[in-house]
Amino acid sequence: MSTEAPTKAPFALRGHNPDVLTCIANLSNDEVFTPPELANQMLDTLADAWAEANDGASIWADATVTFLDPFTKSGVFLREIVARLVDGLAEQMPDLQVRVDHILTKQVFGIGITSLTALLARRSVYCSKDATGEHSIAKSFDRDWGNIWFERTEHTWAGARCVYCPAQRERFDRADALESHAYAFIHTSDIRVRLARMFGVDMQFDVIVGNPPYQMAGGAGGSSDSSIYQLFVDQAIKLEPRLLSMVIPSRWMAGGRGMDEFRSSMLSSKRLSRLVDFPVSKDVFPGVEVKGGVCYFMLSNELSSTCEVTVFREGIPSVDQRQLDEFDIFVRDPKAAEILRLVLAAGDESLTVALARDTPFGLATNFQAFRTSREKGDVPLYLTKQGRRDVGYVARASIVKNAHLIDKWKVLLPKAGSDGGQRIPDMVLGKPWLAPAPSVCTQSFIFIYVDSPQQAASALSYSSTRFFRFLVSLRKITQDALFSTYSWVPLQTWDREWTDQELYAKYGLTDGQIGYIESRIKSMELSDA
Repeated sequence: MSTEAPTKAPFALRGHNPDVLTCIANLSNDEVFTPPELANQMLDTLADAWAEANDGASIWADATVTFLDPFTKSGVFLREIVARLVDGLAEQMPDLQVRVDHILTKQVFGIGITSLTALLARRSVYCSKDATGEHSIAKSFDRDWGNIWFERTEHTWAGARCVYCPAQRERFDRADALESHAYAFIHTSDIRVRLARMFGVDMQFDVIVGNPPYQMAGGAGGSSDSSIYQLFVDQAIKLEPRLLSMVIPSRWMAGGRGMDEFRSSMLSSKRLSRLVDFPVSKDVFPGVEVKGGVCYFMLSNELSSTCEVTVFREGIPSVDQRQLDEFDIFVRDPKAAEILRLVLAAGDESLTVALARDTPFGLATNFQAFRTSREKGDVPLYLTKQGRRDVGYVARASIVKNAHLIDKWKVLLPKAGSDGGQRIPDMVLGKPWLAPAPSVCTQSFIFIYVDSPQQAASALSYSSTRFFRFLVSLRKITQDALFSTYSWVPLQTWDREWTDQELYAKYGLTDGQIGYIESRIKSMELSDA
């Protein structure tokens, strides 16, 4: 080419402020566009990992490396990869048009998640929704979609649900005019065959990177959504890329319905080399709240017994090397892990031996069939109504589940609390509520059960301590505090009023560890409990 300036413009424009991809509203909370700043942070991490595994070589100067974003939305990852390769390959491919064509036809590939996002991604990468169009920066494609594929995919129904994802047939068996949300990348039993059909050639991708859809509307039944991001991670792992990096919700670390197997495989993987965690999602996704925060990870072919963990709070990172599978869930902060080790080393039984399970009496949070005045044979029902605590009455004979617990004294613990460390210091749980025997409660609570008012007062004092709520917080990554959330809280003897000072001394906490707990957990007064 006689001059490079006009052709280079599309790559220079991405640096202007504002970048158009920072201004696009998200389609929904499950299809969150990635800000360019986060995409570039992930690509920097990817480049570092590549250099470490390849004697310092730059991934952006390698014309053979192939990249795939299997769920592209705005096209930001592909756009930034292209821009970096354009710079990195300049010396070995001096002709800009030759260089651009090589990158776009041989190295960079994407799969759109909807028809709209596919067009948007092509516009971001090719500067044209038609890769063969007049304004496209690519000049060697013979297909209008270039290497950013999208075709409508249908769910494969087995009764009421899809075989490949949690979609409900009644909600997603749709007319062609509506998006099916049957994502092609996970709707196949053989992803390698699917990719070969997409791109017309067998592909082995060196790098897979992106931001998958997070959840499926109604996938958990009714109005409850179901996580699906783990399905994309599992599918990408099957392709055996040299590097895999995705940004996903952080709730997999400690909770999530159906996440046990996924969490175990991730934490036990010796290929997870980097984990970057943002407990407050708005730090990276302005205007979007993802309960429990978001993270991105790096899986590589290099085996390691530890993982580099970076936690960002208010833009400030803390970095350390961690063994991820020390516990059954991931404890985000190494200082917290130190305290947990001391508590577990004491060998006390878990509080869960005296804790009712979720929905303890089979009465849902929205249970309405209660009386406002007591009749013969009734027991008090502790509930929440329009966000406020209340007491109604139900017939004892109507309680079938856990009827043996009706005559226990109870310390009610609210199921819903704060949003998993979004704010520091945190209350973690709402105030406990003393329920004398006999009594029952709705799903709004689980409870510690004891035999006497004196024991109940002791358990009430314990549940209000910072120590108690700190140990709950380690397993509570989202709003709900379910039965398993209390697994690391040790059982105490119910013969005294428990204080933080007594508990700190019992478990041998240092001044620094005490200061850490008290900097993260707010004090709680029981005067209104």
